[in-house]
Amino acid sequence: MPIDLYYMSLSAPCRAVLLTAKMAGVEVNLKTVNLMAGEHMKPEFLKINPQHTVPCLDDSGFVLTESRAICAYLANKYGKNDNLYPKEPKDRALVDQRLYFDLGVFYASFADYYYPVIFHGKTSLEASKKKKLDDSLNFFNMFLADHDYAAGNHLTIADLSLLASATSMEAVIPTIFNDCPKIKEWIERCKNQITEYHDLNQVGADIFGQMGQSALEKIQ
Repeated sequence: MPIDLYYMSLSAPCRAVLLTAKMAGVEVNLKTVNLMAGEHMKPEFLKINPQHTVPCLDDSGFVLTESRAICAYLANKYGKNDNLYPKEPKDRALVDQRLYFDLGVFYASFADYYYPVIFHGKTSLEASKKKKLDDSLNFFNMFLADHDYAAGNHLTIADLSLLASATSMEAVIPTIFNDCPKIKEWIERCKNQITEYHDLNQVGADIFGQMGQSALEKIQ
């Protein structure tokens, strides 16, 4: 049976799953769910995923949500080796730490600062939240000081998740990493490692970026 992935291309978490599937060598059947049009609240989708979120994976009846859990599952079950998600406890723990950092600090601080304007109609940015975003960028830049990739010296699912986040952030604010040269180098390094990178990630990131820039222009 096909592996169905319910997704929306402008979503960074959805694109992280797409990147992982590609790197793990697994084919997924894409099913677009337009959140803006309320398709995630249709009864047929709620039956599959009562949480009504994307991404949502259905692997022959095994339904899984939360992008980082999906990435780990795909790497564990379908990866050709354990490079994407190492089995050695300390190596895996570092990958997990970076995934949690992406979820709770890196992208979270960007969303906390910019999403009220992009998605909720706020007419100004809350200055008090800017420092948390700046700190998160500096933390990640420091993580990359001694390693080529987010969790060591080869690409893992931590890179794929963080890359989807970082390129979404950069699409909205092209100068966001100007003071973080290690992040900029890492982005290009990751891009060169991923077959079909542009179609899998950059196209969706650019769509998100156009939406974000359009919202931000209204407050400038």
